[in-house]
Amino acid sequence: MSSPQESSSPFHWQAAEFDDSDFQIRGITLFFMIVLFTIILLGTFIFLYARRVCLFRAPPLPANASPVHSAHPSPPTPQGLDAVTINNLPTVLCKGNSTESECCICLGTFLDGDTVRVLPHCDHSFHLECVDKWLTTQSSCPLCRACLRVDSPV
Repeated sequence: MSSPQESSSPFHWQAAEFDDSDFQIRGITLFFMIVLFTIILLGTFIFLYARRVCLFRAPPLPANASPVHSAHPSPPTPQGLDAVTINNLPTVLCKGNSTESECCICLGTFLDGDTVRVLPHCDHSFHLECVDKWLTTQSSCPLCRACLRVDSPV
């Protein structure tokens, strides 16, 4: 029969079993540990250097700019055309004998009765809906990039 102390503890470990005085790292394991430590060390140095360069390198201010203006930059100028200018561009009703047969934006063919917008400087034709969406964000022809913006001489 077993004693009460033996049945209460399922593990019978002794300190002598865990003596690691003979534990050795050698050969390829030691090599890989050194390589891994070196990679981690180099990665840390590169990270810290890049962070220091990015944080402490501020772009130089232009000669005529003051720090107050750099804190609140002016809003960017709109790239597209306004609605009035877009609506003043010529539109035509497409007929079957059109020289251009498709819209280069949506790649759909021009059908009889389609409303087509013709751009003034290059005479390229596009569906009204397609080119109007384009011109709200861009001020050039989608095909040849001819500028459509009419800037005042002032």
